[in-house]
Amino acid sequence: MFRLKTRAALVWALVVLCITPLSLASTLRVHFIDVGQADAILIQTPAGLNILIDAGEKRTATDLMDYLKEQGVKRLDYLIATHPHADHIGGMAEVIKSFDIANIYMPRVAHTTKTYEDLLLTIRDKGLRIHEAKAGVVLDLGEGIEARLVAPASDGYRSLNDYSAVLWLGYGRTRFLFSGDAERISESEMLASGFDLSADVLKVGHHGSNTSTTESFLRAVSPTYGVIMVGRNNRYNLPHPDVLKRLTNAGVTILRTDKHGTIVFSSDGNVLELQVERPGQVQLLTDWEWLGWAA
Repeated sequence: MFRLKTRAALVWALVVLCITPLSLASTLRVHFIDVGQADAILIQTPAGLNILIDAGEKRTATDLMDYLKEQGVKRLDYLIATHPHADHIGGMAEVIKSFDIANIYMPRVAHTTKTYEDLLLTIRDKGLRIHEAKAGVVLDLGEGIEARLVAPASDGYRSLNDYSAVLWLGYGRTRFLFSGDAERISESEMLASGFDLSADVLKVGHHGSNTSTTESFLRAVSPTYGVIMVGRNNRYNLPHPDVLKRLTNAGVTILRTDKHGTIVFSSDGNVLELQVERPGQVQLLTDWEWLGWAA
């Protein structure tokens, strides 16, 4: 996996930084956008492609679209709706109306909510064709990028969360796993699939709920960072203490949108840099600690 080159957490309010930024021409950027108790993740590739995984709730759609425009997004080459829950697709209809969309992927599962119905109508009205999100699908994100869906592997799940489209992405020696709300059943299927699940950055499943992130799954992924997308003072009391304990015991650096705001990783294929909107307390390994030596 990647060569860890530790940087201090970058605070967006600062103008003068004592580091040399990665070259934009060769940089992969992954934005875990703070949309409260919901998911919205923007991936920007060195080839200039934009991928959006989920779009938060309807009430945060304007903020999400403003953020996308601030990042120079005019077209979404891939739009992935991991599953039909409103905290993942609530803002997607507005996104589709506002941006050019090349490809849209969704798991083959229906939902009876107005939010889901509105999304389907918007897709129809824009003349888009839905591609099925399922394990084994490979996405073309340009030279040097590997991207494949590793879930869902089957159908007939009792929980909509287990239908979550899970994306594994590799760029050089850096790797990401975006797990949506996948729960234990889907995690066990991924483990049995034979896919490489190892990742430097794990989007922790289901907002840190105890339904996800089993010890066996965590061992297979073996992440350095775990990103939990969760709202401040949320009524679900997430992330669950047991999940935090499992992550901590595995030596994972925990990043949370409720504490750190929007979280951005940048990679040139070897070096992984981290930027957070609010610094909070982010403990990073030093080079010496990574190599197994005391600093």
